[in-house]
Parts: sequence; structure tokens; C-alpha cells
Amino acid sequence: MSDQAASDTAPHHRPVRSGDHVFLVDGSGYIFRAYHALPPLTRKSDGLPIGAVAGFCNMLWKLLREADDTAAGVKPTHLAVILDASGETFRSEIFPAYKAQRPPPPADLVPQFGLIREAVRAFNVACVEKTGFEADDLIATYARQAREAGADVTIVSSDKDLMQLVGPGVILLDTMKDRRLGPDEVVEKFGVPPEKVVDVQSLAGDSVDNVPGVPGIGIKTAAQLILEYGDLEGLLAQADGIKQKKRRENLIEFAEQARISRKLVELDQNTPLDEPIDALAVRGLKGEQLIAFLKAMEFNSLTRRVSEATSTDVAGVEPASVPIKGWPPEADPSAEAEKPAESTEKAGDSAPKADAVSARLPADVEPNTPAAVVAERQAAAVAAPVDTSAYETVRSLDRLDAWIAAAFDLGYVAVDTETTSLDAMQAELVGVSLSTGPGKACYIPLLHQTGTNDLLGGGLAPDQISQAEAIKRLKPLLEAPTVLKIAHNLKYDYLILARHGIHVAPFDDTMLLSYALDAGKGGQGMDELSERWLGHKPIPFKEVAGSGKSMLTFDQVPIDKASVYAAEDADVTFRLWRVLKPRLPADRVTTVYETLERPLLPVLARMEMRGISVDRQILSRLSGDFAQTMAALEAEIHELAGEKFNVGSPKQLGDILFGQMGLPGGKKTKTGAWATGADVLEDLAAQGHELPRRLLDWRQLSKLKSTYTDALPGFIHPETKRVHTSYSLAATTTGRLSSSDPNLQNIPVRTEEGRKIRTAFVAAPGHKLISADYSQIELRILAHVAEIPQLVQAFEDGIDIHAMTASEMFGVPVEGMDPMVRRRAKAINFGIIYGISAFGLSNQLSISRSEASDYIKRYFERFPGIRDYMEATKAYCREHGYVVTIFGRKAHYPEIGSSNPSMRAFMERAAINAPIQGSAADVIRRAMVRMEAALDAANVRADMLLQVHDELIFEVADDAVEAALPVISKVMEEAAEPAVRLRVPLKVDARAAQNWDEAH
Repeated sequence: MSDQAASDTAPHHRPVRSGDHVFLVDGSGYIFRAYHALPPLTRKSDGLPIGAVAGFCNMLWKLLREADDTAAGVKPTHLAVILDASGETFRSEIFPAYKAQRPPPPADLVPQFGLIREAVRAFNVACVEKTGFEADDLIATYARQAREAGADVTIVSSDKDLMQLVGPGVILLDTMKDRRLGPDEVVEKFGVPPEKVVDVQSLAGDSVDNVPGVPGIGIKTAAQLILEYGDLEGLLAQADGIKQKKRRENLIEFAEQARISRKLVELDQNTPLDEPIDALAVRGLKGEQLIAFLKAMEFNSLTRRVSEATSTDVAGVEPASVPIKGWPPEADPSAEAEKPAESTEKAGDSAPKADAVSARLPADVEPNTPAAVVAERQAAAVAAPVDTSAYETVRSLDRLDAWIAAAFDLGYVAVDTETTSLDAMQAELVGVSLSTGPGKACYIPLLHQTGTNDLLGGGLAPDQISQAEAIKRLKPLLEAPTVLKIAHNLKYDYLILARHGIHVAPFDDTMLLSYALDAGKGGQGMDELSERWLGHKPIPFKEVAGSGKSMLTFDQVPIDKASVYAAEDADVTFRLWRVLKPRLPADRVTTVYETLERPLLPVLARMEMRGISVDRQILSRLSGDFAQTMAALEAEIHELAGEKFNVGSPKQLGDILFGQMGLPGGKKTKTGAWATGADVLEDLAAQGHELPRRLLDWRQLSKLKSTYTDALPGFIHPETKRVHTSYSLAATTTGRLSSSDPNLQNIPVRTEEGRKIRTAFVAAPGHKLISADYSQIELRILAHVAEIPQLVQAFEDGIDIHAMTASEMFGVPVEGMDPMVRRRAKAINFGIIYGISAFGLSNQLSISRSEASDYIKRYFERFPGIRDYMEATKAYCREHGYVVTIFGRKAHYPEIGSSNPSMRAFMERAAINAPIQGSAADVIRRAMVRMEAALDAANVRADMLLQVHDELIFEVADDAVEAALPVISKVMEEAAEPAVRLRVPLKVDARAAQNWDEAH
């Protein structure tokens, strides 16, 4: 409010009358929401915690500025910030256990309570509290008095306990969400109008405040009962007539407990007031007074904003002297002195935005509740500065034992390994880092060398614990069921440690936590997450080990440099765990993490360790065959072009196609060269041009030769003689696994050449490979989620789905169907899932775009439910920013609202596909998680080796094949249950053979 609005001599008392508007700010709620909205901040000059004060001041300033804007709403005539006084209230006399389980406020918040009272006075706003009563009681009393005087009331809060006050002339204003809560919103929350809220709360109780209620009755049931019986006493009087036995018995047995609960939750509207309501009259802002306080707090940005709004010269105002109780704290002789975190002007003074707040904590967090405890954990992750000088290099067994003992005492520890290679199956373990809390981390060097990375080497650096002794000491900790191990991308460390006889459990993986929460919002790398959540940029690996040809392996890095880098990784990982883990229940993805992400990690690790055999001779022969075929294709291409040129050169190819041959559709790239990508060649081939078709064939062979037949022998492990691919759990938005080094998921299955490559993957002597493949799983998922009657019935009846689609679309009988017609239906069936366009379908079927467009149109006419599903999915994604699989996995597509039409269309297609592809991916994940236990229970030895999209590959002894096949099929076909009962059955094709191709 401007200084012109009220002079310094304006009275502080003015009777409340009809037409006035009284604003009552729930100050305690403001404090805790402010505290959790920003990372912990301290005053630069002396380390005083000021995060809550900064957030509170910004929120109050925003409220006052918006209230001063008559275009934005009604200006208050009376305004007060209502606070909770310390000490017990009258409710503790009624029920001694009331709020007894709430933890004390965070230590760094305690000294800020007094500062916030000073802040309210600096804003020249009435500040009210009363010993023995809660702030809610004061608000209830002021609201009653205001209404009796004919004034309207706005209660600035989102506290559910205040909803009982809502009614004619009284609303709640949630400033975080910019939402006004009236009677309709109360009904939405409680299922009853405001005057019945107390009765509902009396029955349902409140675990946060330790209000007992009646066992077995929640909000929904309580609302139904109160609506039926009128009020609490009416219900209790007729409880013996309730049909449900348990409910009837509980209402009779706990009737008095319900009455006590009512006394606890009902607000006292007759609280004796030390400050009459007339004293809450708006007083007007005093610029110099407020600026003096803000300067004392060192809130520079807010100081400038207040100066501009009040035309007050900042330079002429001296900082106020602010009394601070409880600061500095008494020194703890057992703790090392900590550096105060420096507050930054940007972070400390900028007003907290609702989206930033909600990213950390649900907006309706209340003081000392479990949600507040969660937020406190999150804040603690960034409270201590990342001080790499405080890390310890552990060089003795005594110090290692001390760190291990500390981890056992705490029950959790962050772990990271440092190695000589990214290949977990061949890397040497160089060192281990541990963290037991923010800023508390160490590095245990084991195999660092003294020399450089050359032929002469150098020898083991001094003062290191032997690798064998360290593993012996760490094994009990890393396998202890009472200690949670925390890591980022644990699968790598799991493999490294498993090779040394350590099987890590139990564990949390911060990469998987982030993936379950935010897939599609960005990368899941530790450095990226650290910058996003902690505001800290970790030391880059290249600063420690170099880059390019001069890059050192980690054992060649000096221990002092290695220690800082490695310990920081463990420290950051621990902090990320504190930030991310509490978000799981709030974001409703706990089940996704617990059932689809975490349990799959050791399963994949064991698969990677097993590897699969490949036949070098077959690969060598295929390389020769591919080379001959490529040479023949080159000769044919040269003949078609009329001259020789480098077939692998995009520039020369573009000049031939569009320069000399003058083929249509040529487009130049930014470099000035002709575009010759696969889409360009496919378009030309679809138009009937032979040269582009032959070029596509040549490129396909060239890729298969370089990627597989030439490269796979180089991936054969020198000791196991098998190929060990690496799976990534968090690389795709939809939950599909990806494979690398080598990538075994991109071997084409529908081409003759791809099938030939699969013949090189063979079973060990005396064994067979079993390929178990889901049949049309994505179409089955589509039939389920889109509820397409024809598809559901066809799958239930075991009908050929593509033939059925062709019959539906083209009116031809299934019997004796032309294979070409079925092929077109199949292309449309699968294409629809991926949002195929008329252009894409025309290329795939070699038909005109108009004909392809007619096919797609006819498809939607025959199956209208699919169009409805697609439109509903796009709408949901636009509203929420994500879509959800049938198992609750969220796939985020934040760019779906992009102004770029191409980007928007791409995101819409991805959003349509994600629930289908993601659900299919979740199904096979569930199968993989259950598979080993099912095989063990059936006493069948079958090693799961590979996962390739919808297919699992096993290696089984010859005499166990017949027993393994039904177990594998049953687990896969029932994988969705009991979480989801699909409308259509899942079907698995499983068979055994000597090589992968024959088994598929």
C-alpha cells in the first residue's frame, strides 16, 4: 500500500461496519510454507538463518500489493496476521495426546519466528497471537465478529481446518494457487457443506494432529453418514440401526471418542481477544520503516521493489536494529564449526513462485506435519554448502571402520565406486566413496598408481588400504539388511561389486527415483540433477582425468584430486536422495518405483553378467557375404547413375540424384548440400525411382555389417567368451529398456539379413535358447485402454487381428484373404499406434497419399473408439503435461503446448503412443521381476539373458527345456495381474532352438 493511501497519523482503530472487508492472514501457515518454498538461506554478514523470513516477506508484500490493486479485487479495510503462540492450548486439557506426536520445528527455523513478528510490524500490519489458543481460534472469533458487523471476510490460508468457517461473506484465499475457496470447494474437499465439516472431522479424525475419530471411518464414509443422519449426535443416537456390523460396533464403542474429537476440531469462535477487531484497521505502509528492516535482513531485491513502490530513497535509510532470540546458537563442542551458507540476493529476495513451491512440496503443507517433515528433509539436502575441503581421504583401516560404524548407526549410506573403465564387466575397482549426510563424505583409494599412463607404469601409490582388505570390511555393510545403500546409476556399481563377491542390498537409486518422477523432463545424469535440484555444479570428470587422447584412467589420477571428485559424487548422491525420495508419495509414483524400477535393477545386472554366446565364424562369413552383396549393389547403383561415385558420400549422392538426374523433391541443408536422409530416399523410392531403392538396400547392409557382423567380435569378453550388453533403465520416456555396447535391440527381425545375424547368437553346448515373445502386445493394450469392442472380441476369440481388421475395413471375408490386403491392415494397425501419417503409410505400402489417407479415415470410422482415445489422451496431456500408463508410470511431454506446429504434432503423437508402449514395457518389466523366483519355485534352471522389446531370451539345459517353457509363458501372460486385469488375454509365443533366429 502506498504512503499516500494512509498518512502516519492515520488511526489504528476504526469500527468494523457493513461494507467493510476484513483480511485475516494465517501467519503460521505462511511461515511454514515460506520456509519450505525456498532453499535454506542465511544472512551473509553473520550466518543468521533467514529463508523463512525472506519467503514470508515476499508473500506478504505480494498480498498487500495485490490488495492495493482495486482492479484485482476488494481492498481490505482491516488486516491482521494471526500467529500461533508457543505453549499448550486448551485442547491439550481435553485430550493430552492432541498434537503430541508432532516433531519440534526445525532448528534453523526457531530463531526466525521472532524475526517474522518483527517483519509484520515493519509492514505496519497488526500482529495477533494469544497464549492458550491456536491462531485458528483467533481467526474464527474475528471472522464471527466481522460478519456480525456486516463486513465480508477473506481468510488467507488453505488450511482445511479453517474450511468450517466458510459461508456467506467468508471465503478462504489460497495465495499459492491463486484460488478462492467457497462452499463449493469445501463440498469438493469434504463431501459436505461447511457447517457439517466439524461433524465429518469428528468421525474421520486426523492422524497429523492426533485427533482419534472413529476407527475404520474416513472422510468419504463420514460424509455419507453425516449427510444421511444430519449431524454427529443424530448419527450416534441411531448407530445401533446401521447395517454394516463393524461400522455399527465402532460407532457405539467409540461414541465418546468421536465427541472428544469434535471438541478438538471445532474452532472456538468466542476466544477472548487482547486486540479488538477495530484495532485491525489498515494502517498504511511506511516506506522507511519497512526498508530499514529489509536492509537489516539484507533482502536487496525486495528492498529495491519497496523503494520503487513507495518512492523512498533507500540510501537515506539506516538498517534497523532487530532483536534476535536464540542467535547465535550455543556452540556444540562435539561438532566442527560450519561455514554459514551465503545467501544470494537472487534466491533470497525473489518472490517464491507457486510452481517452484509445488515442485518441492504440496502447497497445503501445514506446520509440523509429515509433509513438513518431508520438506525439512528436502531442505536439509541443500542446507549445508558443498565444501569439498571437508571431505576425508581414508587411508587406514581404523578410519574405514569408523565410517562403516557410522553408516551402521545411521541405517543408510551413499556409495559410489571409481574404476578404470565404463565397461563394468572388465573395469578394475580403484576406490570407493561413502557419504553419511550432506557434506559428510570420504574417499577410500585402493589401486591408485604413482606413474603416468604409459608403458613403464609406476607402481601402487603409498598409504592406500589394500583392495582385498577394504572389500572384506565393506562387504558386511553393503550387504547388511539393516542399512540402506544409496547410489546413482547403481547397476554399474552393483556389477563392479558383484564381481568382487559383494551383492548390494537393500538399496535406493537416485537415477531411478528421478526417472520414476520426471521421465521426459530432462536427463537423469547426476550432474544435471545436481544443478536442477541442489543448485550445485559438480566437478567435471575431465577436470580430474583430462579428455581426448590425454585422458587418464582413474587409477592414474593423483589421490588428492581423485578424493575430492569421488567424495563429492557420494555427497551429491546423498543430497539428491533426500530431495527425490520424499516426492514419490506426493507424486503418486511410489508403486512405479517399488515394483517397476528398483527390483528390476539386480535382475538386469545378473543378465548382463551372464552374457550370451556368439559364433565368430558365422559373423565372419556374414561379413564376407554382406561385402559381396554391397559390391554388387554398388555396381548396379553406378550403372543406374551413369557414372561411378562414392556411394557412402551424401554430397556426391545428392549431386547425382538432384543435380544430374533432376529427381523431384530435392531440398538443400544449411550447409548448401542436398538432403539425402532415409526419409528423402524412401519418398523417391515410393515414387518408383529405382536408384534410391537400391541406395536404401546398400545403406541397410552397410549398417548391419559395421554395427554387427564386423563389430560384435570385438565385444566378446576375453574371459567369459560371451557378449555382455548393457541395459539402461532410464533412457526412454516410456519405460522401454535400451541396450548398448553392443546394442542388441536394433537388429532387424523382419529382414532376411537381420535374421541371419540372429543365427550367430547361439546356446552353449548342451543347452538351448528359448525365445518368449509377446504376440501383438501393443494392439492388445490398445484394445484395453481404448475399449474397442471389435478388437477385444477378436483377441478373446483368438482371431487373426490383422485379418479381422482387413475384413472390417475392406469388407472382404477372412477365409481366403489376399495376403496383400492383410498386410495393409497390419501396417495400419501398427501405424495407428505410432500416429502414422498418410505420407508415412503411403511410403510403407507404396500407395498414393490420397489412398493412404482414405485408409486411415476408414479405419477411424470402423473403430471410432481409437479416435476418441487419441483425442482424450492429447487433451489430458495438454492439461497435465504428462500421460500415464495403466500401471501409473508418468511420461512427461512438456512441449506439447509448443507454438511450433511440428514440435506440437510430434509431442501429440508421442503422447498418444506412450500409454500403449509404456504399458507394454511395464508388463514385460513385471514379468522380468517375477521370472527368476517363478523358475526357482518350479525347480527349473533357466538363465534369462536378453530382453529385446517384447521378447525375452533364456538359456536352458537341454533336459530342462520342456519344464521351462510353460513356466516362462505363464509368468509373462499373467504379468499384468493382480495390479491390472486386462480386457484381453496376453499371449506369448515361446520356443527353443540352438540359435536365436530359429527360436524366434
